[in-house]
Amino acid sequence: MPERAPSIALRLGIAVALVLAVGGVGVAAAALAYGREAAREAYDRMLAGAAFDIARAVGVSGGDVVVDIPVSAFELLALAPQDRVVYRVIDREGATLTGYDEIPPPPRGAGEVSFYAAEFGGEPVRLAAVRRRFAERAYSGEVAVVVGHTLRARSALAWDIARNAMSLAALGGLCLIVLTVAAVRSALGPLRRVEAALAGRRPEDLSPLTVETPRELRATVGAINGFMARLARRMDAMQAYIADAAHQLRTPVAALSAQAELAAEETDPERLRKLAERIRGRAAGLGRLADQLLNQALVMHRADAAPRERLDLRLVAIRVVEESDHDLASTAEDLQLDLPEDAVMVTGDALSLTEATKNLVNNALRYGAPPVTIAVRAPGRIEVTDRGPGIPEAAWPEAGRRFARSEANPRGGAGIGLAIVRAVAEAHGGRMRFSRPEVGGFRATLDLAPGGAAEGAPS
Repeated sequence: MPERAPSIALRLGIAVALVLAVGGVGVAAAALAYGREAAREAYDRMLAGAAFDIARAVGVSGGDVVVDIPVSAFELLALAPQDRVVYRVIDREGATLTGYDEIPPPPRGAGEVSFYAAEFGGEPVRLAAVRRRFAERAYSGEVAVVVGHTLRARSALAWDIARNAMSLAALGGLCLIVLTVAAVRSALGPLRRVEAALAGRRPEDLSPLTVETPRELRATVGAINGFMARLARRMDAMQAYIADAAHQLRTPVAALSAQAELAAEETDPERLRKLAERIRGRAAGLGRLADQLLNQALVMHRADAAPRERLDLRLVAIRVVEESDHDLASTAEDLQLDLPEDAVMVTGDALSLTEATKNLVNNALRYGAPPVTIAVRAPGRIEVTDRGPGIPEAAWPEAGRRFARSEANPRGGAGIGLAIVRAVAEAHGGRMRFSRPEVGGFRATLDLAPGGAAEGAPS
C-alpha cells in the first residue's frame, strides 16, 4: 500500500503551527519579563512612598531621635495585603531605633533612595531605603529608614500581566490560524483548477492547458504543456510509424509468401532456381526494409529521450565507415574519407548521427556510382558525395518524406533512409540538403550548422 504523501496545506499548517509555537514561547517570556518589571516598578514606588512618609515623621527631641510612624505609611503598604511588611529605622551609629534588627542596612554610597534585595525569616524581601540628614546642635548625622515586604504580590501581579498578554496573544494566534487557513485554501485554488482541468480531459486530448493561473504556477503549467506536447509528438510519430510499417511490410511479405507457394509447387529445376533467386532478393529487400524500420524507430525514440553531448563529427564519420555495408562496395577505394585536421565539434546524439550518415552512405553505394566520399566540414556538416546522377532536382523537395517514391527513388527504394536522415537533422536543429558538385555527381549533406542553407540549395 503506497504511503500517503502529506499535502501542501498540511505542510503549511505545520509550518504556521511551529511559527506560532516559537512565537508563543517568545511572547510568554517577554510578557513575563514585562510583568515582572511593571510589578517591580509599581511596588518599588509604593515602598519608596512609605519610606518617605516615615522619614518625614522622624524628628530630634532633647538630643534623641524620635520616630512617630504615620498611619499613611501602613495604609500605603496595605496595598499588598498578602505580603509581610518589615521596616527598620537606623541612627547614625547603625543602631536600630525601631523595627526589626534582622533587616540588613542599606549599601553604603547609595543615593537618597535605594532598593535592594535580602532575606527575612527565610523568605526573600524587597527593601527600599531613604536617608534623612540632620544638622542640629543636639544631633548631627543621617537617619536611614528601610521599608520592605515579601514578593508575593509582585509575583502575582507579574503573572497576571503575563496571563493577560498571553491571552491576547493566543486570541491573535487563533485569528492568524483562521486567516492562514483561508489564505492557503485561496492560494491552492489554482492548483485545484489545474487538477480539475486535467482530470476532466479525455485520454486522447493532449492539447495545452488554458487554465488561468498566477505567475508562480505558470512555470508548472508550462512544464505540463511541454510534457504533453512531447507526448503528443511521440504518439503521432508512433501512430505514423505503425501505419507506415504495416503499409510497407504488407506488400513484400505477401509477395514473398506467394513466390514461396509457387516454388513449393514448381517441378521444373530451372524455373525453381529462378523462383529461389526471386525469393532471395525479396528476402534481402525485406531484411533491409526491416532494418530501416528498426533504425527509424530508434531515431524516433532518441529524438526526445537521448541526452545531447559534445562530439567530434570526424569520429562519427570514422564509425560510419566501420559499420557501413561493405558488401555494396566492389573495392576498398569505393568508400573514402575526407577529414579536416581540426576537430569539428557539435552538440548531438552520436548514435542517431551515425545511423543517419550510414543511410546516406548505403544509398550512395546502392544507387550511386563509386567512389563514395564521406567529408566532414566546419562548422558542422557531413557530406556524402558519389559520382552517380543522384535524385533529380525536381524531386529534391519531396525526398526525405516517409516512403517517398517516384522520381525521388527511381530504383525502387522505400524512402525510409532519407526520412531517417531528415528526422535526425531536424531533431538536431539542422537540415538535410542536396547539391551537385562542380566535378559532377551528387552530394547529400547532413547540415547541423546554425543558419545552414535551405534544403536543396547548392553548396
